[in-house]
Amino acid sequence: MSLQILILAVTAACCLGFGFVLQQNAAQKAPLSDFLSPRILLDLMKVPRWLGGIGLMVVGMALGAMALGQGEISLVEPLLATNLLFALMLSRRQTKQPLGRQGWTGLALLAGGVTAFIVAGQPTGGTATSDPMRHWLIIGLMVGVALLLTAYAKRSRLSSGPALLATAAGLLYGVQDALTRVTGERFAEGGMAEVLTGWQPYAVVALGLTGLILVQSAFETASLRMSLPALTAAQPLAGILCGVGFLGDRLRTDAGALAWEAAGLAGIVVGIIMLGTHRAMPSGVIQPKRTPALQTP
Repeated sequence: MSLQILILAVTAACCLGFGFVLQQNAAQKAPLSDFLSPRILLDLMKVPRWLGGIGLMVVGMALGAMALGQGEISLVEPLLATNLLFALMLSRRQTKQPLGRQGWTGLALLAGGVTAFIVAGQPTGGTATSDPMRHWLIIGLMVGVALLLTAYAKRSRLSSGPALLATAAGLLYGVQDALTRVTGERFAEGGMAEVLTGWQPYAVVALGLTGLILVQSAFETASLRMSLPALTAAQPLAGILCGVGFLGDRLRTDAGALAWEAAGLAGIVVGIIMLGTHRAMPSGVIQPKRTPALQTP
């Protein structure tokens, strides 16, 4: 792994983590009538804090795209998952809570899991599969699961709904990262003309906007403790599946390497959950004000 990829991916994670906190601070004040509606984006555009969070997110995605252009998605995605560390860092300034045993354990598991997966798997690039059925099968699986989670979340918006929406958004963002890499490869081969004649850049935009609506709806109805861990865990898993499934990424497959790769991914997920549910994360959302009953004369 080159130092440049490491710097790009970690800086991207920093921007994403800070951006998520600012977005949730603003989205929790959005009216519940905007739930799962594009109106939520129009309403939040009027909030400077949210615009700042979106600006950081755009910078983070751009840096992540640069990292994906130079390294395998199976390498970059685990590094991007460290955005939760930076989200916790900013949240601690708001809540004034110490890390404690849970925070340090989660930090060690996340950092150790990323290291174990990268060292054991040794992700390398290969030749992307040319079979369109394999592309559509994996992408369709990710999108289909995201749609099912979203449909169920609509029925349980204030219980498990936010976590389901965040998981769905993470799956879409993982696919978006994979298609971003494909778009970069098309640009390198034939310039902008090659990019615009393919379907991938339009899918990247559609997935990004859909994921953004899902994330803001999750942020609107629950705290970061319920939404951000699911988002952060789902995205790298979906991205790695796409990378190995059709982008040609290769991981070591001997028994010892597979065991360490599995342990690394498990450490990443458990670390994310421990950090995401830490008491330093904001725990509440602002409840909508009730409309007073009409007075009868």
